[in-house]
Amino acid sequence: MARLFGTDGVRGLANGDLTPELALAVAASAARVLAAHDRSHRPVAVVGRDPRASGEMLESAVVAGLASAGADVLRVGVQPTPAVAHLVGALEADLGVMISASHNPMPDNGIKLFAAGGHKLPDGIEDEIEAGLPGNGTRPTGAEIGRVTDVADAIDRYSAHLLTALPHPLTGLRVVVDCANGAASVAAPDVYRKAGAEVIAIHAGPDGININDNCGSTHMEQLQSAVREHAADLGIAHDGDADRCLAVDASGQLVDGDQIMAILALGMAESGELTHNTLVATVMSNLGLHLAMREHGVEIRTTAVGDRYVLEELRTGGYALGGEQSGHVVLPDTATTGDGLLTALRVMSRVAATGKPLGELAGVMRRLPQVLVNVPVADKAAVAASEAVRDAVRAVEAELGGEGRVLLRPSGTEQLVRVMVEAPAHDTAQAAADRLAGVVSSAS
Repeated sequence: MARLFGTDGVRGLANGDLTPELALAVAASAARVLAAHDRSHRPVAVVGRDPRASGEMLESAVVAGLASAGADVLRVGVQPTPAVAHLVGALEADLGVMISASHNPMPDNGIKLFAAGGHKLPDGIEDEIEAGLPGNGTRPTGAEIGRVTDVADAIDRYSAHLLTALPHPLTGLRVVVDCANGAASVAAPDVYRKAGAEVIAIHAGPDGININDNCGSTHMEQLQSAVREHAADLGIAHDGDADRCLAVDASGQLVDGDQIMAILALGMAESGELTHNTLVATVMSNLGLHLAMREHGVEIRTTAVGDRYVLEELRTGGYALGGEQSGHVVLPDTATTGDGLLTALRVMSRVAATGKPLGELAGVMRRLPQVLVNVPVADKAAVAASEAVRDAVRAVEAELGGEGRVLLRPSGTEQLVRVMVEAPAHDTAQAAADRLAGVVSSAS
């Protein structure tokens, strides 16, 4: 039987895979596991959600499950995922529950759990929660049943926290922010205005159905047009739960997560904030990032794909900056998880402090053409390890020399082998990726 918890909590089609019954059972089991680990007090849980219609239903189930197992609930309503993580620590709670499927389409939803302090829940605790799902124990009654309280100032608390981490005011900047009709629709425009920017908000009217619908960080076209239309200095795009940030420069050109990390890394190195002069990135980050950081004396620590691996490396090495090409950036001195609003504030602050346009700052890194081909196979592990595939990879690497890169890896969730090639020219990368994909397919 497959593990219930994936790399980012429990996720699936709301009311299909992820039912209210499952949500209630997961929440109740989480409360029981926490109580078993620490019997000194009644567990306290912060519960937030993004604005998906199904979130209303699942929030009710989660709150009921927690209270039925004896946990007190602090309900914070519609909030970005990083706000829930922050509030777990700020409110001295034992658990955080975020109901969101992030950048996924509206019909999906998910349950993401945070430990005390707002950190990612350890795998071992997730396993205990999953093992306890039958819930065949004694339930509390009377005064031992958990109580539910609404936290009216949750967004204000989160905004105040973000503003304490602002190195330079945003006075004079005009920014367009695409809120993806998601969890940041109130918080992002508000905090950017409080930081001093002139803000034009688009896709900031969530109705429960329109989250991520041709908008936000997965659909940048309307933001690019809006930046040019409003003669803005830059644009910021978030996803449905606002743990990601991508940007657009004044000309409408995309600034991706790798470029954002390059901007922040050099700024932090200049100010002495970049611990050990090191950036943490995944294997999917563009070779251009590696070349740019090498040129400026910044080391890169590389991890497997996934925010959990970035977080692990950040904690292990005590590093101050890490992230993914998707715009999921972690600044652990201020946040325990990827925070799109914090990332945007730091990028805009760098623009304001240097007086340089975003496009010029992003130009420190030349993004090499990157081609990704997903090849369906019968046995992804066996194919990826086959000698014929390895020989083909070595041959392409030899052809590219130091000017390109090959990454071939089995998918973590599907029977696919992912073939990624970077090269100075797109045609070169495409031809090499297609050739490797043919070898992979033949080896299946």
